Amino acid sequence: MANVAPSAWKGIAFSLASLMLLGMMPIVSNLRPSGTEALPFAFALSVWQAVFALPVFAVELKAGTKGIFSDRLPRAGRGRMIAVGLLTGAIFGLSTYLYVLGVEKAGAANAAIGMQAYPLFAILWESLFLKRHKSPLELVLTATLIVTLYYLGTGGTFLISGLSPWFLVCLCVPLLWSVAHVIIKEELGRTPVTPVQVTLFRVVISALFLLAVLALVMPEGVPAGFAAIFQTMSVVMGLVYYLELIVWFYAVRHIDVSLASSITTPWPALTMVLAVLFLDDRIETYQIAALLVVVACIYGLTLAGLRKVKPGVAGSA
Repeated sequence: MANVAPSAWKGIAFSLASLMLLGMMPIVSNLRPSGTEALPFAFALSVWQAVFALPVFAVELKAGTKGIFSDRLPRAGRGRMIAVGLLTGAIFGLSTYLYVLGVEKAGAANAAIGMQAYPLFAILWESLFLKRHKSPLELVLTATLIVTLYYLGTGGTFLISGLSPWFLVCLCVPLLWSVAHVIIKEELGRTPVTPVQVTLFRVVISALFLLAVLALVMPEGVPAGFAAIFQTMSVVMGLVYYLELIVWFYAVRHIDVSLASSITTPWPALTMVLAVLFLDDRIETYQIAALLVVVACIYGLTLAGLRKVKPGVAGSA
């Protein structure tokens, strides 16, 4: 793909589109036909992601962007890329299944807010592997975020007996995302692979991984998985999920990740509104309160992180 001059307005527009898509995804997942289990549906939507990714991949190749097929990538690099692709594809496949399952069992609103725990895991990896020390403000905001998520997971009671195991499943999704993103970010910096190629390889491997899991865990679910491919909601979910991945990549080409993340942070609010309209869900006061605190903490962590960046670096593309 040709280099594109960064445009703040385009970055903001792409980020807002990402917010809309993120807000829709839990609703679309829960609108699947009753009786369709999470694992077959996760496989089906992954297949559709691959279907939608192929034309974009073909257009990029036709435009002359070789990426991973470039002669600049040595054989050793190709072997590492294959290993990374298999690992991250499996991680994303598992996270897709847990996403569908968590949204169904914990509810669209709770799942959406719980998945905002992504910064917690990013902070964990930074502290463990990059030895980045956090300021007192960041520690306070992180502790507040943890307490708020616990409050949400207990249904607003703070009682350990009320902690929903399905809410914990939802927390596994951003955990897996954070691990895979760290691996992919490292590989994007080492090789000429493009975001479009990464996305295609990811969804193809995810679909194959989920098919293998279906065959091993519930062989009777394999026909159900292929049948789910022809469901309208699996097509819509695959399209929305794929568009969100691509739109996000384009957003961060034009503006900083911190700004793009800040714009998309309130997406669970949209999920709440759509859950009432399309799923007849009831939104409780404690859920609204938890969302407000979570969003405030994430914005606070974003601002605190930007203060650490040296002048002249924060605004770099």
